[in-house]
Formats: sequence, structure tokens, C-alpha cells
Amino acid sequence: MSARAVRSIAAVAGLGILLALQPAARSAGGVTAEAAVATFAGGCFWCMEQPFDGIDGVLSTTSGYTGGDKRNPTYAEVSTGDTGHAEAVQVRYDPARVSYGQLLEVFWHNIDPTVRDRQFCDRGHQYRSAIFYHDAEQQRLAEQSRQEIADSGQFASPIVTEILAAGEFWPAEDYHQDYYRKNPVRYKFYRSGCGRDDRLRELWGAAAGGH
Repeated sequence: MSARAVRSIAAVAGLGILLALQPAARSAGGVTAEAAVATFAGGCFWCMEQPFDGIDGVLSTTSGYTGGDKRNPTYAEVSTGDTGHAEAVQVRYDPARVSYGQLLEVFWHNIDPTVRDRQFCDRGHQYRSAIFYHDAEQQRLAEQSRQEIADSGQFASPIVTEILAAGEFWPAEDYHQDYYRKNPVRYKFYRSGCGRDDRLRELWGAAAGGH
């Protein structure tokens, strides 16, 4: 075997060892490449992070804006209702530990699906409820779950939550992220004052989220 061939084999072997020692590839969000993404709008995004953060298999939640046309919108712009965006939460999760169907259950039990362009005390198109699907299977499961709720007879009013293809998601400003952890007293005061938990219990009973 020539010296050049020996050097080539050694180089390949060294590369294999290096790759074996490296951790699994990670996305910009700091989770493994195998993580899946789900996006939900349920009114104030502060109140939608907490329910998902408590689920085993959820790797991260990010508050942000989606569903509009303006690029890189600010909170001040979205809050006017003129950009078309909804306050939303993007959930990165491990599908081997939690299914999209389970995330849908969490979503439904934390919103009022019977009202348009508002959630609880927050009013405007930016506070609409919506499921933004990322692939055909998410769309199928979202539409199936909405139909099951509509057919259940549990609600006298129609189910008006939108199901839309996911578009660009713009993370909200840093002070909005993990707001319920950073400002627990203000968060609880807002949530209580907005009547969110009372309405959720009225709608969903023991299955209501947010507790």
C-alpha cells in the first residue's frame, strides 16, 4: 500500500472519530434537528406559553407574530390590528414523546373557540384563535379535532377557530418571552383580570387549561 493511500485512510478514520465525538446537530433554537414545530394563536401569547411548557416532550416555546404581511413587525405595530398578524406561540417538540394530537388538546382547552377576533378581554384581529399547520398531516389532525369539537354538542355557538397554512413566524421582543416566569405577579393579575380562567372553566370544565 502506498504512503499516499495510508495517509488517506488515516484522514478518513480521523474524520469519523471527530464526527462521532460531536453532539447531534442542533437548530438555531437550540433543539435537535429531529424536533417538530407547531404554531398556535390563542389570544395573548403570554398565556399560551405556560400550558405548553408544562408538557413532557415540549422542548421550547416562543412568543411571536404570524399570519400577516409586514416583515419583522413590532409589538406596537401588531397591537394596532393593522398588520394582519396574530399573537402566536411556536412550540418545538419531540414527536417521540408528545404527539401533535396531544398538543391540539392543550390548545383547545386553553382558548375560547366560539368567538371571532378576540380572546377573553383582548379584542381585535391580532387576538384571533388559529392553528397554523406546517404540513398536510398537521392540517388533517387540526381539521379533524375541530370537527370533533363541533360535533360534540358541547357548545351552542359555532366553532370559529381558523386553520391556516403556517407562514413566516417573527419572534416577539425579548421582554415578551417567558413573561409568566419573569413577571409572575403581573402575569397572574393580568390573567385573572382578563377573566381567562373563569371562562375556560365555564367552557371546558375539569379539562380547562391554565391551572
